[in-house]
Amino acid sequence: MTRSRRGVAAALLALTLPLWGATTASTSLPAFAEGADQEPSIPRPTGQYAVGRDTLHLIDKTRRDPWVPAAGGRELMVSMYYPAATGGRAAAYMTVDEARLLLKGVKLDSRFKAEQLSGVRVNARVGSRPIGGKHPLVVLSPGFTLNRATLTTLAEELASKGYVVALVDHAYESFGTTFPGGRTLTCVACDTIEKAPSDAAEKKLMGRAAAGRGADISFVVDELTHAAGHSPSWKHWKMIDPSRIGAAGHSLGGNAAAGVMAADRRVRAGVNLDGTFFAPVPQSGLGKRPFLMLGTKAQHSPDSTDASWPLAWQRLDGWKRWLTVADAGHFTFIDLPILGGQAGMTDPSAPLSGKRSGEITTAYVGAFFDQHLRGKHQPLLNGPSTANPEVAFQNP
Repeated sequence: MTRSRRGVAAALLALTLPLWGATTASTSLPAFAEGADQEPSIPRPTGQYAVGRDTLHLIDKTRRDPWVPAAGGRELMVSMYYPAATGGRAAAYMTVDEARLLLKGVKLDSRFKAEQLSGVRVNARVGSRPIGGKHPLVVLSPGFTLNRATLTTLAEELASKGYVVALVDHAYESFGTTFPGGRTLTCVACDTIEKAPSDAAEKKLMGRAAAGRGADISFVVDELTHAAGHSPSWKHWKMIDPSRIGAAGHSLGGNAAAGVMAADRRVRAGVNLDGTFFAPVPQSGLGKRPFLMLGTKAQHSPDSTDASWPLAWQRLDGWKRWLTVADAGHFTFIDLPILGGQAGMTDPSAPLSGKRSGEITTAYVGAFFDQHLRGKHQPLLNGPSTANPEVAFQNP
């Protein structure tokens, strides 16, 4: 394992381990476990609409699963968030099995109970009546090893502002994802990549994984927009405006957002949240479509060790922004620092608070899609903002 620990997969897994989990001296359960008023929760969205949520199980029978071919067609779990009228019952954050495996994977199982994480309070309601009209669609893909629930803050915020959001879990690429029938699939991809014979082979596998996720996103778009040969898989599919589709993701999911844009012109705009481009942006660019790169100052400044971002910047041929966030870590752009902050947990190497992490991510991603899917100019994207001194605009 010596070589593997220096390799790509091990590096990604290391980024996946939240250091804030190891910085609190006490090994007792966090304070929010003491009472209902202190339970961990996803921040209340700032948009004008309530948020509804449905769950879909999709199978692409035209593609075999790349990690477990014997499993048959490529399986996906998709949480559909949408702007809704009030009503419905409370949605769950994740299943207890998913929570147990995630906590074990990020080495927090001695500090949290699975029931605490699965019981995080969310804002979405199941069975809510959708509002009328046509709305942009944004497809979100989580980081490698991470359950889709870790992008709940972003998904709920976008839905509260009038977007339909498809939040995707990719089979065998997370520590644990629960599928129908009580099956909770684990990260076979992790084992496969760890066993690669060289660092170059690991990078190649990660590139294939990003490309595979891009194909997953295209398939989800097919299933949601009544594309040729596909009957809509979601009962509210008429809410979606198929001429306004975007993609975004964290880590490997961010690479997938660029990948699907390279392959599928229906996706008009994309965002990469701190992800290495294992599958490079094509030399020909992305057809002059807009793309946002939002990452940590430490890992994704122009002079950092990730050479894939400068290369991507050179090849992006449309509207583009390269933003870095000071005092941020790889998890800054997802839910876990928000929940950790509520438990009083901090990471000295990435001291940006969980509250600011969520505010920065939702502000810039929301502004990007408002500008490029709704045509509403967003001054926030023009340059540095006194309201967000942590965010720097890079132009190498």
